[in-house]
Amino acid sequence: MNHSYARAAELQVEAWKTSFGAFDPHPSLHVPEERLEAVFNVVSERLEGNYPFHHPVYAGQMLKSPHHVALSAYALAASINPNNHALDGGPPSSEMEKEVIKRLAFFFGYDSTCLGHLTSSGTIGNLEALWVAREIHPQKSIAFSSNAHYTHGRMCGVLGIESQVIEIDENGEFKLDEVDPRSIGTFVVTLGTTGLGKTEALHQVVVWAKTHDIRIHIDAAYGGFFRVLAHSSLIDGTNWKLMQEADSMVVDPHKHGLQPYGCGCVLFKNPEVARFYLHDSPYTYYTSDDLHLGEISLECSRAGAAAVALWATLECFPLEEARGFGPIMGACRKAALTFEQNIAESRKLTMLSPPELDIVTYFPSHKGNKPVTSLSECSEAARTVFERGMESRQFYLSLYTMSADAFLKLHPEFRKDSEQVTILRSVLMRPEHEMFAEELVRRIEQAV
Repeated sequence: MNHSYARAAELQVEAWKTSFGAFDPHPSLHVPEERLEAVFNVVSERLEGNYPFHHPVYAGQMLKSPHHVALSAYALAASINPNNHALDGGPPSSEMEKEVIKRLAFFFGYDSTCLGHLTSSGTIGNLEALWVAREIHPQKSIAFSSNAHYTHGRMCGVLGIESQVIEIDENGEFKLDEVDPRSIGTFVVTLGTTGLGKTEALHQVVVWAKTHDIRIHIDAAYGGFFRVLAHSSLIDGTNWKLMQEADSMVVDPHKHGLQPYGCGCVLFKNPEVARFYLHDSPYTYYTSDDLHLGEISLECSRAGAAAVALWATLECFPLEEARGFGPIMGACRKAALTFEQNIAESRKLTMLSPPELDIVTYFPSHKGNKPVTSLSECSEAARTVFERGMESRQFYLSLYTMSADAFLKLHPEFRKDSEQVTILRSVLMRPEHEMFAEELVRRIEQAV
């Protein structure tokens, strides 16, 4: 795809590069033309082995192609290769990152004094948030639900506090009456679980946590951008409207934010947590008395191109309900609702539960013409549909394994002949899924 604006910007950057004077590249960097052609022929052939992440037939994992605005801005900045660790490593990209952080902070309800930066991923963002939580309350536990992302437990292991983890059962509501609040320092609430796409009950935790002086961290790596719909009729905005009550939060722009990997973000409401990041780097922070991004980050080198790409994207797509990200996120949500409606009319497929965001979970109610009556039959039927989709290239789904008891709470009519059950899961995170959801259900039905 030829984008004239990107080419014009590229020429402008090339003019800037040559303004420092001509020089000859070192001969050691030369690659013969025929070798380049041969290598890139192989590269393009090998890349054909990917699944079609760019296309609405792909409704499997949380993967999609980034927007061409983000790609163009990233490639342009990457040709300079700024490092957003120290300000002299990328002065313009560092300023753009600071501007992006202010926009995200405002979007999530924080004021301009909050502390934040981009990260290479949501995992690293959550690591930083849990690290700060440990530093603030070194003797207290970190609590999260059984539906939280598995990396919370892993990061607590990295931090050496795995023995201080409290896992709380959550099935729509947290069982807070079963927890001793005196032992908890930070409570993690997930807005957009990566398995089922659930929004945990932040509204329930807020009052309880403040009463007991417990910090709140929000993991909104997947769901964060749905806040743009908090005042719409498409989602229940109760929890999304309370995000500013949290002490820290994480969001992943490389999921719903249209960015290439890796671009995460961590925000802290209280800028005083910067004291935990204090360190000395005598060869790094010398060009400016302003706060360097590396002085408030656990990571050292980070791609300045990620900040440039996100900055350009937010210029084109504001974080607003009526324009920019609102229509994009609205389309993803409408895709899930259309998918659910078509499953309700199907005689071959059944929803696990109503979708809260844009992740749908469902299972075959038949295997061929025979009704599915047991958990093992359900798992077998789901795997068959999953494999037929990829073999035919008609659709690409993912599988989700859950406990038998959790499944039977929702569908007690099945016979329990195993301790786990595997069902189908689709992530409808491309706005194009809004127009393709009905067709996707039809194709899946044909594979049952």
